[in-house]
Amino acid sequence: MALLPIITLPDPRLRKVSQPVERVDAEILQLLDDMLETMYEAPGVGLAAIQVAVAKRIVVIDPGKTEEERSPLFLINPEIIWASEELSSYNEGCLSVPDYFDDVKRPARVRVRHLDRAGERQEFDADGFLATVVQHELEHLEGGLFIDNLSRLKRERVVKKFTKAARMDEIVAQRRADAARQSEDVEA
Repeated sequence: MALLPIITLPDPRLRKVSQPVERVDAEILQLLDDMLETMYEAPGVGLAAIQVAVAKRIVVIDPGKTEEERSPLFLINPEIIWASEELSSYNEGCLSVPDYFDDVKRPARVRVRHLDRAGERQEFDADGFLATVVQHELEHLEGGLFIDNLSRLKRERVVKKFTKAARMDEIVAQRRADAARQSEDVEA
């Protein structure tokens, strides 16, 4: 297994719509395992393939808080086939929007259809926190982020903050590269 780099806002790849998986093969199984390891290491409770720059309809989820409570779900081509009218609100965060949290209202219960690791069709019902995590991760597959559920003002502030931070990171990286080149020129 390998840790995969998680892409973050404002990376435009996060807005791509993920494509269905045609068949569950060794490559997909390896991706599932790598995503799970990456999610645990981050740490997080869910990870969509697009968050590791793979535009496939794949999600891993494990809301267990400790190693003893771990019970990972592997969702391939997942879809919500029913959602309750009743809403619940959770304070959500995202590995692709690090260190930012806000309350989001979503359906309190959902029914999900997906393929499992063996490529077999499965369905399950989720409520409470698990329902929130499922909806959050499936939103990624459509190019969405949890901040899309916030007011326009809050969303714009978050995007502006992350865009500014990304520009600063680029400037710092460029300055380091320039300094390294100057150092090489002096030594030559």
